[in-house]
Amino acid sequence: MMIRFNVRLLFGAAIAFGSALTPARAQHDGHAGNQGDLPHDDKAASQTPFARCPVTDEPINLAVGVQTADGPIFFCCKDCISKYQAKPAKYSAKVAEQRKSLADRPKTQVICPVSKDPVDQDISVESGGRKVYFCCKSCINQYRADPAKYASALANSFSYQTKCPVMGGDIDPKAFTTVSGGKPFYFCCDGCEKKFFKDPEKYTPNLTAQGFIVNPKEMVHGADEHAGHDHGADGHDH
Repeated sequence: MMIRFNVRLLFGAAIAFGSALTPARAQHDGHAGNQGDLPHDDKAASQTPFARCPVTDEPINLAVGVQTADGPIFFCCKDCISKYQAKPAKYSAKVAEQRKSLADRPKTQVICPVSKDPVDQDISVESGGRKVYFCCKSCINQYRADPAKYASALANSFSYQTKCPVMGGDIDPKAFTTVSGGKPFYFCCDGCEKKFFKDPEKYTPNLTAQGFIVNPKEMVHGADEHAGHDHGADGHDH
């Protein structure tokens, strides 16, 4: 069945989530990540016109997407993925419009472009006028040796989820769970992941407020589900 959602419901949830964040941030002072070069302004997110599915022209669900050499593409439902993949050229103009709509939306780098592991927010280098984060210092050397080699991986390394659905603080790339299909969702700390799974129905609306429509029953509890990424020929010692 195709997943649809009402735009008014989305932005209504966003307003409610924004109100709920105020006390949560006070409790998490000093707990945010160090990615100050990336936008984290809630007002900027709410004022950005929400992007459209290139297939149906309906509002996208950020939980439904595919990775491409130029970065991710998002859809309103899973059925649209196969339609896009069958004739990608047909939707190229709409994809360009989607990326333009998302260009100023807050995002956080969560994946190392070299190893595909979660980034360490204390390990980064300046590249192209912004910080690029990695899982370890060994990956920095590999990236510097050939940045173009990792350009596609870097384009797909960000999440438009920037806030924890439990406490409202900035997400920690190492504190996450997944939903069916391998899509990760993030928290500000491991403690919030435990709180989330005690009452997922309570906290999933806070993901909806950020554009992610998910079914709590499809979520996998425990980041260790993602352990053991294959580093291939570029393997390194952490």
